[in-house]
Amino acid sequence: MVEGALPTLSVILVNYRGADDTLTCLRALRRDLDYPADRLQVICVDNASGDGSAEKIRAVDGVELVEAPDNLGFAGGCNLGVEHARGTVLAFLNNDARPDPQWARAAVKVLTEQPDVAAVASKVLDWDGANIDFVDAGLTWFGMGYKRHAGQPDDGSHDDPRDVLFATGAAMFVRAGVYRELGGFDERFFMFYEDVDLGWRLNLRGWRVRYEPTSLAYHRHHASMSEVDTEDQSRELYLLERNALAALYKNLSDETLAKALPGALALSVRRATARGDVDPTQLEITRRDGAEGPVSIPRTTLAGILAIDQFVEMLPSLAASRAVEQAARVRSDADLVPLMRKAMEPAYPLPRYLAAHEAIVEALGLEQVFGARRKILVITGDAISERMAGPAIRAWNMADVLVAEHEVRLVTVNPVCAPADAAFPVLRAKPRELEPHVAWADVVIVQGHALELISSLKRPGSKKIVVCDVYDPMHLELLEQGKDEIAEKRELDLVGVTKVLNTQLERGDFFICASERQRHFWLGHLMSLGRLTPALYDGDPTLRSVLDVVPFGLPGKPPQQSRNPIKGGIPGIGDGDKVVLWAGGVYSWFDPLTLVSAMGVLARRRPEVRLVFLGMKHPNPEVPEMDIGAQVRALSGRLDLTGRHVFFNETWVPYEQRQDWLLDADCGVTTHYEHVETTFAFRTRVLDYLWAGLPIVTTDGDSFAELVRAEGLGVVVPAENADALADAMERVLYDVDFAQGCQDRIAAVRERFTWENALAPLTAFCRDPRPATDRLPGAEPLVRKPALGAAGTVRRDLALVREYLDGGGPTELAKRAAGRVRRLAREKLRGGRDV
Repeated sequence: MVEGALPTLSVILVNYRGADDTLTCLRALRRDLDYPADRLQVICVDNASGDGSAEKIRAVDGVELVEAPDNLGFAGGCNLGVEHARGTVLAFLNNDARPDPQWARAAVKVLTEQPDVAAVASKVLDWDGANIDFVDAGLTWFGMGYKRHAGQPDDGSHDDPRDVLFATGAAMFVRAGVYRELGGFDERFFMFYEDVDLGWRLNLRGWRVRYEPTSLAYHRHHASMSEVDTEDQSRELYLLERNALAALYKNLSDETLAKALPGALALSVRRATARGDVDPTQLEITRRDGAEGPVSIPRTTLAGILAIDQFVEMLPSLAASRAVEQAARVRSDADLVPLMRKAMEPAYPLPRYLAAHEAIVEALGLEQVFGARRKILVITGDAISERMAGPAIRAWNMADVLVAEHEVRLVTVNPVCAPADAAFPVLRAKPRELEPHVAWADVVIVQGHALELISSLKRPGSKKIVVCDVYDPMHLELLEQGKDEIAEKRELDLVGVTKVLNTQLERGDFFICASERQRHFWLGHLMSLGRLTPALYDGDPTLRSVLDVVPFGLPGKPPQQSRNPIKGGIPGIGDGDKVVLWAGGVYSWFDPLTLVSAMGVLARRRPEVRLVFLGMKHPNPEVPEMDIGAQVRALSGRLDLTGRHVFFNETWVPYEQRQDWLLDADCGVTTHYEHVETTFAFRTRVLDYLWAGLPIVTTDGDSFAELVRAEGLGVVVPAENADALADAMERVLYDVDFAQGCQDRIAAVRERFTWENALAPLTAFCRDPRPATDRLPGAEPLVRKPALGAAGTVRRDLALVREYLDGGGPTELAKRAAGRVRRLAREKLRGGRDV
């Protein structure tokens, strides 16, 4: 990393009567650490040791000593040190640890290259570097964090970076802005589990904590604790028990806490009695052993009992903290279960305790609680019934695929909601009724105008994770659809729809579109709105974690025909006729007029050809019929084709019955004009042709035309060329070898488009949903532009004066000066209002 690109780093140590260890650590930081001295701040907080430690530490060059008025514990001492920190990166290092020379650079590199990582967990070994102190984090369902693999030999098997729930406070790094945003370590913990709690809260807010093995430190472990604890370590046990309950209470969701907290309290008591080998039956009424005197309770047992007592004492203040954390969380308990590693781990190998653990887990159903499914809400504005158009079909299949792993609701705001049986609830809601559904969900998937109806999601402080399905470029459609409107109305409509899309692009955490062409289009949109920040790019230069392709899909099961709705079903079409199917609606951006003209040409030499329009009336009652429908009927009538060679299904074929119509046809057709809507459109009807194995005739210009041409799935013709279109239809209908070749190639291609495959990027995101990097709380640049100072400001202003005079003379200079005065006045006024 370039030296100038390194952020200022503040390393914070806390000392309590451990001056010898602290001095060793400080000297290693100043002497051995490979980090620029002008970007390194070393802070040592002395926690009112009272043993002369402060004087010894003050004598070390390059160390800023902060003297605490009282013993604030590790958590409070660290927070006091942060108050004096100038760095954009904070590092916490135990005073009985020492860093490897590359300890800091390795961690800072992770923070610089991965903007969604808030904290880096160092690899920590024992003092000799032989055995493991920290390489991974674990958390039990009852709130106890632990260091996985601690004490085992370091055999190199833990040298791959990974996401973890928390970093050990013995050696960790965190973004200063994020640390302050979260309020730092919880000082009520004093020591132990403050690092677990911080990592838990970071993850709940959407940040990642990353274990980096090349950021290496060595640790004596609990050297400070030996100064204050008893031989049986009962004080440590007390803090561990109490703080585990506190962390659990603050960070679990309401639903999970209702099951886990009673079990954790009960288990804490059993752990205490088992640890002290206390006879649990000694107060039974049936006991007649004459023991009437005082009962001896080991300190290790008392630690657990008093921990619960003091947890209760802390509840009022913990409740306030819990409210903050639950309001700020963006991730579910289920999201964090993989980071807990073995949530159901009992942790203590005591026979009576293990029996209680098993009984509590079973009685409270905790296996199911910590395997709870994520809640996903899909919202559409389209009609959901047996007759569905593209947006509703897409929303339905999203829900159908996601329900295999998650709890899913599909909600429509359309008046028509008469769904078929499904593995997920399908509900209708008025716009004002959407908020409870949104509150229920962990992830909200919206399409069309849905986001406009949910004010809570548009508020600046909204924490909900939102996926925006922008497969339909509505503003491009409107350019074509609104051609017959009054000019002013058309312009206002376009402004309104563009605003709707911009709101989605400014709010969403993840976006899905239908093709690579669309992806390039939407990337330009995101860039113009300022969403493609350096942080987003640095986190993923491909940007697929922000915007990915989810095309329309196909059912995995091949279509099966149960009847013949066309051949023999429509008067005028017989078993031996050749059927060309238009499988969808007739909209302004399509060109059915050239198609009808081409049928007139082809019918003169092939009288048995028939063209069937599958649906003339949109299933969504809120979508008006477009004028193109009347035009195509009129043209067919003038050419005397209606009822002879051209047929209109005036309703809409039910979704589950479309396979009968598709399998009754001999080829599928789609025709459109050459314009910008075509360039970025995704003609979903073509997928139905692939599903049914129909050779395809399409006009050029859209992404499916590229696919048909590249894969040999049919014939691509120029736009608005009736003769070429007639020749193409004749070829796929009557050239048997060509048609069979198309069908063979279609069979291989269509597997790419099954809904399971098509939705893979959305499925992957929903397995580990996170806010977009630019929406993470507390994010700020690690390296800031240095202040100009008085001399620098004068040099800049003189250069600007020369530039303005050269560019436009005194008039330009006066205009620029007036503009700056107005801007400064506005800023001063705004500042006064904020006071």
